[in-house]
Amino acid sequence: MVQPVWANGDAYEAYVGRWSRLVAVEFLRGLAVAPERHWLDVGSGTGALTSTILTHNDPAEITGIDPSEGFVAVARTQVTDPRAAFHVGDAQALPLPDRVADVVVSGLTLNFVPEPARAVAEFARVVRPAGVVAAYVWDYAEGMAMMRHFWAAAAQLDPASAKRDEGNRTTVCQPDALRTLWERAGLRDVSVWPVDVPTTFTNFADYWAPFLGGQGSAPGYVATLAESDRAALRELLATRLPIEPDGSIRLTARAWAVRGTPPE
Repeated sequence: MVQPVWANGDAYEAYVGRWSRLVAVEFLRGLAVAPERHWLDVGSGTGALTSTILTHNDPAEITGIDPSEGFVAVARTQVTDPRAAFHVGDAQALPLPDRVADVVVSGLTLNFVPEPARAVAEFARVVRPAGVVAAYVWDYAEGMAMMRHFWAAAAQLDPASAKRDEGNRTTVCQPDALRTLWERAGLRDVSVWPVDVPTTFTNFADYWAPFLGGQGSAPGYVATLAESDRAALRELLATRLPIEPDGSIRLTARAWAVRGTPPE
């Protein structure tokens, strides 16, 4: 039985969660938020961004909101700092009053929200005056090398797989789209910048195994394949990836970050 695309927190960690933690550090460095602020992490997932905020930004408190009960359960297990709390909720209708947070952030979420503009409008609603609204998303169209190699191989064997490729489906994985979202929500002083991190796999098995976990579009596609087709895809990838003499695979991942402030 195929799992829901975003439900298994442990499988997500193996697939992209471990890389999202690297992006979170660079993203927060770009925000330069003072300590003792009240944070809201929308689409908090397994707690990667929340835990990074606790380590690097010394918040007064931080609330994580995510629609997946499975992810919230993992986050509560992994992040035990009493300043953090996690709840199930919808980014498009946040269960919070107006102007409740000094900083609203969202990591790797907006491409999976049915109506991103509604979500960003909610971010603007719950942030306090002089606060910060910021987010980052994977550059699925060009910058996520691990996925670009996967989908190129999949399309070679099965052209119909292109319809599952995030680079063809996501609407806000590029800087202009992010800037437009923020500006249309009434946010000011909007800036957009790239965040690049290394994604080094120890060997081919380290690269391939997360695609068997069912979490995300590519692993979901793998789960639909017959064993012979899965084996063919695995073998083709092994010939296409830039494997180093020591067996490692050294790729990079790019995210786009955006920040803005509410009107006075």
